[in-house]
Amino acid sequence: MPARIVETNPAPFGRVEIDPVTLDIIENALRNARIEMDATLVRTAMSPGIREQGDAFPLIADPSGKMIVGQFGSFIGGFLDSFEGTIEDGDMIFLSDPYSCEGAISHSNDWLVLLPVFKDGRLLAYTAMFGHQSDIGGKVVGSMPINAHSIFEEGVRIPPVKLWKKGEYNEDLMKLVLHQTRKPDWCLADLNALVASCRVAARRVIEMAERFGDDVYVSATQELLARNHRAMKSLIAMAVAEEPVSFEDYICDDGMGFGPYRIKCTMWRDGDRVILDFEGTDPQSAASINFYLNENMFKMFFGIYMIMVFDPQILFNDGFYDLIDVRIPDGSLLKPKFPAALSGRTHALGRIFDILGGLLGQKTPEFLNAAGFSSSPHLFYSGLDAKGDWFQLFQIGFGGIPGRPLGDGPDGHSLWPGFTNVPNEFLERYFPLRIERYETEPDSGGAGLHRGGNGIHMTYRFLADGRIAIHDDRWFVPPWGVNGGHPGMRARKIMERADGSTEIVGNKVEDVEVRAGDQLHFITWGGGGWGDPLERDPALVAREVREGLCTAEGSRAYGVSVTSEGLVNEDETKKLRAEMKASRADLPLFDFGPGIAVLRTRCQQETGLPAPVQPKWHQTETTR
Repeated sequence: MPARIVETNPAPFGRVEIDPVTLDIIENALRNARIEMDATLVRTAMSPGIREQGDAFPLIADPSGKMIVGQFGSFIGGFLDSFEGTIEDGDMIFLSDPYSCEGAISHSNDWLVLLPVFKDGRLLAYTAMFGHQSDIGGKVVGSMPINAHSIFEEGVRIPPVKLWKKGEYNEDLMKLVLHQTRKPDWCLADLNALVASCRVAARRVIEMAERFGDDVYVSATQELLARNHRAMKSLIAMAVAEEPVSFEDYICDDGMGFGPYRIKCTMWRDGDRVILDFEGTDPQSAASINFYLNENMFKMFFGIYMIMVFDPQILFNDGFYDLIDVRIPDGSLLKPKFPAALSGRTHALGRIFDILGGLLGQKTPEFLNAAGFSSSPHLFYSGLDAKGDWFQLFQIGFGGIPGRPLGDGPDGHSLWPGFTNVPNEFLERYFPLRIERYETEPDSGGAGLHRGGNGIHMTYRFLADGRIAIHDDRWFVPPWGVNGGHPGMRARKIMERADGSTEIVGNKVEDVEVRAGDQLHFITWGGGGWGDPLERDPALVAREVREGLCTAEGSRAYGVSVTSEGLVNEDETKKLRAEMKASRADLPLFDFGPGIAVLRTRCQQETGLPAPVQPKWHQTETTR
């Protein structure tokens, strides 16, 4: 039974014509309200993941639940269809269970609050925000066990409940929830920050309605949705062909020794609509790398990618959803069956963007991006400090953005544009560790006319005994290059023990013991290159050698010879480039590297780690 909206004023909103100036004012006011949500959050949250890195996502929706501004798209329509209860003035909904909202939040660490905004007895809007909690209980610190086989191992699951009911705060509910976490102070502060952000946005919406009138405000939101629909309809006709195209990419492993896991999508246009079909994606994993992909969320990903590549001035919202048909097989890695574990879904979530790029670029290779930093590597560190007090750190790492049509990929950036790094000073002030090194990893970006961004080499020196966990990917299957660009360098982790020994550490590991004085080299992967490396300006290559972004040896991938002073050896460069051009084949649209079978053969030698075993449901080797 769908939710029942309780309104004391039954009069519907009238639809009125909106002049362009008023529409522009309301549009930018809504954009600013969304930014103010973020600002409120970081000023009031406590955990490093939210306060320092901004791992939270807001939205403002219309009365039907369609997102007007935000980032991940709206879950509200699906929520309203399944919520068995009333929605009244003074209510605020709280939830974290992905299975209760059709994957609108994708693992239980994400706590979401939803505030219906009433004015004069009528539902005017919704504001909502979710953010990653650093710990929600469960069997491991950080609540993201790599070896979880069900969601019941991943901490507290909160179904849709009322945190506020008709203006009354449910304190007993919060006592129960906070009792499950190792960091109740962080969780409570972060939840209050989410609540405050939603209330700030609600005030701004009411102020707009009071200034312009309720009917004008609601009509403006509908025009923003309609405008987005018109723009996306045009972009789809331009960028998506009627003939189907397919693309596939991989999650390297599941942390349990199996992999890679294939994600495949086929795209075609049928009239005005685009179909995105994930048939051919591998079945769900027995471990926690599953990603419960909400269809509306993927529609938003598709829309964001289209808009950012083809027309960044468009305001992305939910107005175009009827133009997209998303088909995801039940029981697959992207639509696992309950109670599959979901906590490690970040790798598949990020890889979706690489797949979108591979699909859309096949018709318009001039707009094609390489594969980039399509994940959010996690480091967890916990133990007792010198005072005997408990500490735990959750940190998201950064890496190389792909080479692009307009230039090089940025070095050491986040998958999510709004994320920021945790300042090293913050880490050293509040945790028993010291950052010995924080710099780009030379040559890790794939060579190209526009090179891929370099990954990050971050060295942690642990100052207290404890345990760490690492969640990362792209250590086995490299990030691919395009239009002749080369693949980027893969991720790796190296532990230097205080006793002088060195060991290779896996990229998905749990419960690794560390001692005071041990150093972890956390090296993330680079982005793939774009375009012919032999067309890159030799002077630029030499400059990057001098700046430490590229090595003298690495410069030869561009056909450039650099002297010991870091200058171009003109004669040697001309000779080298002529030899390379004469000996190579035609430039490929995609350069995936040597292929899965060869990567398996070379894995131990190249990475120091055993190759993942092919998941058992496959009868044949993966196609690449």
